[in-house]
Amino acid sequence: MFALYVIYPIIASMWLSFYDWDGLGTKTWLGLDNYVELFDDEAFYTSLYNNIIWLVLYMLAVPAGLFVALFLNQTVTGIRIYKSLFFFPFVISQVVVGLIFSWFYAPNFGLFYNMIEWLTGTGIAVLADDRYVTYGIIAAGLWPQIAYCMILYLTGLNNVAPDQIEAARLDGARGWKMLWHIILPQLRPATFIAVVVTVIGALRSFDLVSIMTDGGPYGSSRVLSFYMYEQALSEYGFRMGYGAAIAVVLFAIMMIFISGFIWKMVRDERGL
Repeated sequence: MFALYVIYPIIASMWLSFYDWDGLGTKTWLGLDNYVELFDDEAFYTSLYNNIIWLVLYMLAVPAGLFVALFLNQTVTGIRIYKSLFFFPFVISQVVVGLIFSWFYAPNFGLFYNMIEWLTGTGIAVLADDRYVTYGIIAAGLWPQIAYCMILYLTGLNNVAPDQIEAARLDGARGWKMLWHIILPQLRPATFIAVVVTVIGALRSFDLVSIMTDGGPYGSSRVLSFYMYEQALSEYGFRMGYGAAIAVVLFAIMMIFISGFIWKMVRDERGL
């Protein structure tokens, strides 16, 4: 099943990236021409730059999710209600998240716009300004991503050995020392999953871009996955081979980050 639904599509996409194909007609062999064109494409570099911003800022979801989980990992009255509230962003659709934040940023009536206008005298139309649009979409994406990381860490905290915590308390460990030396080492599996899922989420960020800006203004909020869609499937392209070339580059970037983190995890486990 894995070979059929994962390995084969990856290999087929790589092979397709060497062709010119509209999805229906005859394929024409191009060799590396798609890649040559890609690395001379200004829109590709804009998308790549935005993906780097996504990747860097999206990683904030991991420590934020950890600290929210630590806050919620208590036995106090009403903690289940708080857990439900923090869990809510992960349950709702990304399309709904995009619409909520589109209204939040909307000029004239959006809460964020009115708040900035009240503080500075001039509102900011975040989604219409190429300087801020990418950061505005990332903020929308972080909302459910932090909730997801929180769930992973809450699950991991339930498996932390209580005897080690008690022994550390007897030795005088408190606060940051307890977190760094006792709790975090036992949360490595949860951290690994959180980092991998967050990296993948940052690099495949399509739905929020499509819902909130459709790549605008002037293509300034494009990311690689959205640009791949534009070239391969939208009214701008039907260039399946060129879209596959973008997909291959995106896959390579994703594998570099994930493989590097796996290598670090293995070295840490072996004590190298």
